[in-house]
Amino acid sequence: MVTINIPGHKFTDIELVIFDKDGTLMELRHYWTEMCLLRADMISEKLGLTYDQNTHMLYVMGVDIEHKKLMPEGPVGIKKREVVMQAAIDYLASIGHKDARALCHQIFEEVDTISTGILDRLVIPIPGAPELVNRLSQAGCKIAIATTDRSYRASLAMNSLGFGDKIDLVVGADCVSEPKPDPEMVNYILEKLSVKKSRALIVGDAITDVQMGLVAGLAGTLGVLTGQTSRETLEKYTPYIIGSVAEITVQ
Repeated sequence: MVTINIPGHKFTDIELVIFDKDGTLMELRHYWTEMCLLRADMISEKLGLTYDQNTHMLYVMGVDIEHKKLMPEGPVGIKKREVVMQAAIDYLASIGHKDARALCHQIFEEVDTISTGILDRLVIPIPGAPELVNRLSQAGCKIAIATTDRSYRASLAMNSLGFGDKIDLVVGADCVSEPKPDPEMVNYILEKLSVKKSRALIVGDAITDVQMGLVAGLAGTLGVLTGQTSRETLEKYTPYIIGSVAEITVQ
């Protein structure tokens, strides 16, 4: 067990740290903007959409391409893949393409395959993340990932970042029936790794990460400011807020 230190507080006797993926260990804006651009461009090419229609489809998926940012409410980067896909399907139906579900499913899968070959261009670590994961592993602390992404996609990302072998368990939305902030994902991790909730922390950038940790009754819920959520919003749920995982030290 280890002691986890953040500015102004320490958590003792910690056996497991659960991390969100996007916005916590890896930069989410670049990754999800590029993924959605690939999806939208392929759909637009198949259906002959205009530039404005393509831009609006990106927007409903959660990418404000004109201002080069992700929407704070998502869905991309916040909610699971199926919700993002449904947003695109609903928009396409609203402009006359009412039978686009199969096409969207096919293209989302194709983009997954394409992106696997260019992960080195898509996946960028949050500064300090590789070092923290390595320190936790060396200290004997268990490490898990809890993400709304697919498990195998998250594992590929961790491998691309160079520390996939340090992660004890990756749990994506495909492993559970209830999405964040339901505690099912955390409870699944605790059971699989045989860790008591009183000896586990969660670190995430989204309200849903913090809420999940609170509902699960973990020893601590840490919010980081490297994602889409402001300090003011996170402070409504937890007093433990840091700029990034680089501020976490291990004893």
